[in-house]
Amino acid sequence: MNHIPVLLNEVLGALAPGDGEIYIDGTFGAGGYSRAIMAAANCRVVALDRDPHVKPHALILQKEFGSRFSFSETEFSKLDQVTNGKKVDGVVLDIGVSSMQLDQAERGFSFQKSGPLDMRMSGDGVSAADVVAHFTHSELVRVFKVYGDEKRAKRCADFIVRERETAPIITTDSLAEVVSAALGRSGKRHPATRVFQALRIYVNDELGELYRALLAAERILRPGGRLVVVTFHSLEDRLVKSFFNQRTGKKSSSSRYVPESPDQGPSATFTSRGKQGKSASDAEIKANPRARSARIRYGIRTEASAYEGEIPVIPGLPNLDEFSRRVA
Repeated sequence: MNHIPVLLNEVLGALAPGDGEIYIDGTFGAGGYSRAIMAAANCRVVALDRDPHVKPHALILQKEFGSRFSFSETEFSKLDQVTNGKKVDGVVLDIGVSSMQLDQAERGFSFQKSGPLDMRMSGDGVSAADVVAHFTHSELVRVFKVYGDEKRAKRCADFIVRERETAPIITTDSLAEVVSAALGRSGKRHPATRVFQALRIYVNDELGELYRALLAAERILRPGGRLVVVTFHSLEDRLVKSFFNQRTGKKSSSSRYVPESPDQGPSATFTSRGKQGKSASDAEIKANPRARSARIRYGIRTEASAYEGEIPVIPGLPNLDEFSRRVA
């Protein structure tokens, strides 16, 4: 399956590309947003992606657009480090796993394809198999509950801990079988969906990356610059919504898993325009089922100074550095 950029018209409408401007595509993938931005205006795009497998797509755009396009293989949380301190006119982020990653069995993202239980977007660091093998029962429960919203997280952890005492769980199909045995099969959704989502989000620190990217965008955008974010599940969307509520001076509803917005704080660093949290049209969903859960939110940078500091996004779980040292 080809990766089709989701909510493309809405992204371009919010970003409003202009001649001579500079944009950051923080989640390059197959380059759909980057190509569309450069087609819309005589502008420059700086693209980022930590996945080394996207390099061939970047080379195609470099050949086609020349000096108007550049690519950096790095995390999008470092997007404020790729322009030599120069402010930019827009940042776009498309959060989550791509169709290309799901389609590559050897990457271990999908329970529908037999492969190693990996799930690392960059290819570095701890894998999903490491988490399944070394996390305590209580840590597995929290990962599945927080990152996957799995209501029967304890039962999943029960079955995994029991199975790994007999044989290591190192493939996607073996984990899918264990979770299916724990939860049973009912309805259209595969029982392992939420567990796989939870492991992928943890292994890649997706929420931490997203939060740090929002802070980086706040620092690198010039006044009037646009930050556009497309999310695909409620945990991401709540984090982005909370960020924009805080940065625009609105009171944010509380959440167990995202930073709370104080009632009072520094001056607003973003303004909000248009409908927020907009979803894809029925026509787009029919043409591209991946768009079904997509939501778009965006803000326009003010002249106020960026907030300082950051707080843990999901407390109570070992961070990846700590876990790497534990399993080394």
